[in-house]
Amino acid sequence: MIDDNRPVYLRLRDVIAAAILEGRYGDGDILPSVRAFAAQQGANPLTVAKAYQSFQDDGLVQVKRGVGMFVSPGASRKLRAMERERFFSSVWPPVVEQMNRIGITLDELTDRTEA
Repeated sequence: MIDDNRPVYLRLRDVIAAAILEGRYGDGDILPSVRAFAAQQGANPLTVAKAYQSFQDDGLVQVKRGVGMFVSPGASRKLRAMERERFFSSVWPPVVEQMNRIGITLDELTDRTEA
């Protein structure tokens, strides 16, 4: 979990999103139950339910009553697009500002990451 100032359900959502983006849960795969994921993360089941609900609201998961919650077809592609947009609108601008303040160029950054 990256930002401890964010609400717990958003941090839990990040854990699930990372698992989908990394391929641990593919399209059509069943997600852990609310109770199982809550136990695994040491979280309140109601908080996990809220995280799962946000995925459902975004069309990234589907609920099959009595069976479980499944990753929707195309969820990883849609989630990657959403995360890219968030990165470029929220994460990248302050990084660019910091780079400009301390004189880091894109070439220098590229050289460092390739090393």
